[in-house]
Amino acid sequence: MVKPPHSPIAPSLASLAAELRISGGKLVRRLREQSHAGDFTSSQKSVLLRLDRDGPTTVSALARAEGIRPQSMRVTVAALEAMKAVAGRPDPADGRQSLVNLTPAFRKTLKASRAAKEDWLVHALQTQLSPAEQNELASAVKLLQRLTDF
Repeated sequence: MVKPPHSPIAPSLASLAAELRISGGKLVRRLREQSHAGDFTSSQKSVLLRLDRDGPTTVSALARAEGIRPQSMRVTVAALEAMKAVAGRPDPADGRQSLVNLTPAFRKTLKASRAAKEDWLVHALQTQLSPAEQNELASAVKLLQRLTDF
């Protein structure tokens, strides 16, 4: 952590940063409890999110995007295939390669998991925060988005 020398605001910013980190971690854990998408490693989750966001791609392209060796990505994809989360099909542009994508069944599971998380969060917002606090949080979310886009 970098602190400007002799800055009276630094300790309060450090405290804010710590509280934000802790609260964010708790929120992530609470949302994870609502998930029905199964237990995946962080590298598997990253691949699943990338496929969901970007669509079908090759194992080599996934490896480049994730910054790992193609052999390591093949192991990750094979594990996801065994869990029926992804499937490969021949690349129409190059029959020598396969395109990996989420299976329809996993997409359905992912959609249900996201809906459960969102339902929990909506319920928590409604029951734990007043309308004024909800508006305050909406403003804070914009600030969090700026922080995460930094």
